[in-house]
Amino acid sequence: MEEIVVVSCTNRANSNTLKVSKIYEKILKSKNVNVKILDFCELPESIAFSEVFGKRSESYTAFLDKYVINNCKFIFVVPEYNGGFPGILKTFLDSLAPKDWNFKDACLVGVSTGRAGNLRGLEHLSGILSYLKMHVFYNRLPISIVDRLMDANGDFIDEGQQAASEAQIAGFLEY
Repeated sequence: MEEIVVVSCTNRANSNTLKVSKIYEKILKSKNVNVKILDFCELPESIAFSEVFGKRSESYTAFLDKYVINNCKFIFVVPEYNGGFPGILKTFLDSLAPKDWNFKDACLVGVSTGRAGNLRGLEHLSGILSYLKMHVFYNRLPISIVDRLMDANGDFIDEGQQAASEAQIAGFLEY
């Protein structure tokens, strides 16, 4: 059975991005979908210098096999950093050969405490993923004021946001 990887695209500990990733994981599991979270807090600290340009440790190779190479569907949960997306996401994408992403499916979720839900970051990321020959799902969901939409347990308290996330996932499952 196919597995979906939810990518929590920040290495900031205890982030809203990881909380949203876990909400997506719960929704997918409720639909009996195999899912796992790739939390960027698990990336090696040396990723930018030791795991690129053909150099790769055995542990990072196993990590990439688990989360990228052997999977075809990804949900990128992307926080807004300085009007774009985190540099660690670009570093991660660059740590793989472009062919490793070819013809895989991507769904994009923007996360922001501001009003735009990281629309600029999602647009930029969409262009990069298209360059990598990924199929980018049309329903890119910006989640604005995310810190006001979740309770202390990390669940959406806003019914509209929950419904929008469920609809995005339903569409992506058919994609």
